[in-house]
Amino acid sequence: MSNTSGQADLIVHARWILPIEGDEKTLNHHALVIRDGLIIDLLPSADAERRWSADEVLTLDRHALMPGFVNAHTHAAMNLFRGLADDLPLMTWLEEHIWPAESKWMSEQFVHDGTRFAAAEMIRGGTTCFADMYFFPDAIARASVEAGLRVTVFSPILDFPTPMGQGPDDYLKMALASHDTWRYEALVNVGFGPHAPYTVSDEPLQKVVTWAEELDAPIMMHIHETAFEVQSAQESTGQRPLARLHQLGLLSPRMLAVHMTQLTDDEIKLVAETGTSVVHCPESNLKLASGFCAVEALRQHGVNLALGTDGAASNNDVDMIGELRTAALLAKGVAGSADALPASAALEMATLGGARALGLDQQIGSLVRGKQADVIAIDLGAVETQPVFDPLAQIVYAAGRSQVTHTWVAGRCLMADRELKTLNEARVLRDAHAWGEKIAGDK
Repeated sequence: MSNTSGQADLIVHARWILPIEGDEKTLNHHALVIRDGLIIDLLPSADAERRWSADEVLTLDRHALMPGFVNAHTHAAMNLFRGLADDLPLMTWLEEHIWPAESKWMSEQFVHDGTRFAAAEMIRGGTTCFADMYFFPDAIARASVEAGLRVTVFSPILDFPTPMGQGPDDYLKMALASHDTWRYEALVNVGFGPHAPYTVSDEPLQKVVTWAEELDAPIMMHIHETAFEVQSAQESTGQRPLARLHQLGLLSPRMLAVHMTQLTDDEIKLVAETGTSVVHCPESNLKLASGFCAVEALRQHGVNLALGTDGAASNNDVDMIGELRTAALLAKGVAGSADALPASAALEMATLGGARALGLDQQIGSLVRGKQADVIAIDLGAVETQPVFDPLAQIVYAAGRSQVTHTWVAGRCLMADRELKTLNEARVLRDAHAWGEKIAGDK
């Protein structure tokens, strides 16, 4: 029990609280006490009523309260390309559809509007922090701050020209400028996003390692996404991509390796030994037939696992509850074991695991005193989620994102009773519709 008492900004009483971190997985009839954007107490509701008063008191007697989801891999602005090129393999999807569309439509305005559109969807689905890897990092950051979401922007690095620049030197300069621009914004972090081993050569990758170490910044990269990627690298260089990246010094606790569907036993050990985090994107991997990530084998080796939706052009949503269910079920099928990736482990991937990967686990990812109040409430009182024997399992295996009723970031309410508070939903939809008409008219 807490020894403190006094005035708070907000007290939320809930039927269940899922701290994610700590000895108890589920707390019954507890309250979360928030002041100045921080969690200052977590205690039984009866004790909270005696010890604390607040400007606002909320009672959610059908709800589970838990840390907000950390969507550890997105291309948020691609929400505007949702459904543009379905039912195609990765390289056909990229080379014949997505890259040409980006070449035509990509601009700061497109990225800002698309990110804000995705932010509305993420808030409605309980995501409070996301990692984004897309063009025009400042536009991503502006839209995220406007929405009130926490974001780590991975500024892209590629060998070839794009609407954002002519080559790796331009992209590195942009990443460094963004890092300086947003360094004092509490909701924004900036890292480096070399796209993939097959799109970035050694010299820029070595520069990324140097700058990331100097700035203590994270790195995100699509790695071993498909068998074709690995086979092509072996044929042209005699090396699997992961071995090359290890030689260049990229594998480390600051690396978020995305997809990782093609791993040998030795590579799993290497990932574990280097402290590299793996970001699992099961629905995108399935839709593009990219392969299966050996999630349970990685987990058994102690690898930190995070969960991401990827972009809505290959998912086709940014729904972390849906991703949770797919991840848990797929892990069991791949491992051939019904107890692989249990519900509690899947929820940790989607919260604290993502926070660890981003270097934010001292601030977010679990409901403990002193952390930022990035919190969501999920109504489990609906027909679809009754009766409740285990709220953790119910969220993973039965709940839907429409049951997220409240979303807070740093104690600020972004959604209450399904109503967006920081974004104008009608405006977001109007802008998305306008972009959709432009893109459709070009097809």
